[in-house]
Amino acid sequence: MNDLRATPNLLTFLRLCIVPFLVLAVLDQRFMLAFGLFVFAGVTDALDGLLARWLHQRTLLGQYLDPVVDKLLLSTLFLVLHHEALISRRVTVLVFARDLGILMVAAILYATTSIRNFKPSIVGKGNTLAQIVAVATVMLAQFFAPPWVLTLRSVALTTTVVLTVLSGFHYAWRVVRQIGSPGVSPGVAR
Repeated sequence: MNDLRATPNLLTFLRLCIVPFLVLAVLDQRFMLAFGLFVFAGVTDALDGLLARWLHQRTLLGQYLDPVVDKLLLSTLFLVLHHEALISRRVTVLVFARDLGILMVAAILYATTSIRNFKPSIVGKGNTLAQIVAVATVMLAQFFAPPWVLTLRSVALTTTVVLTVLSGFHYAWRVVRQIGSPGVSPGVAR
């Protein structure tokens, strides 16, 4: 119960609560509001990590909840922005399939093996950064579109596609290596 009350986890829950309002803002074509909510979500994401370290409130719940909320936020935005014809189907399917695959594999490994290390790789972190920049610039371009924003949007979307594919294969390779390593034991069925 104390894990739920930890300040960093409360910020993560706040970020989770922002998701429906962000979706509604995009669907209502209120891109300035959507962009502001997205920036606010980013600030809460940065703060929860800083506070976890500063206040010594790192929790097991936070270790799992934070990346799940991040994936939910970004994947949902890709779907909604695709629905609004602002991001292509190819990009959306790649991002959503990779993130869903990673979450499913992590859940299966957690339930069936002793593997508990689901830390993101440097390629995965780069992909997340590219996704954040892509989503932000897609929304920003709807109300502020100088050439540099349009160029950044294009570069971020292309980078997202490349890093999504690379990081998907990289995660698969890491899982195969972890499963085959000594010390990995089958977990207890739950």
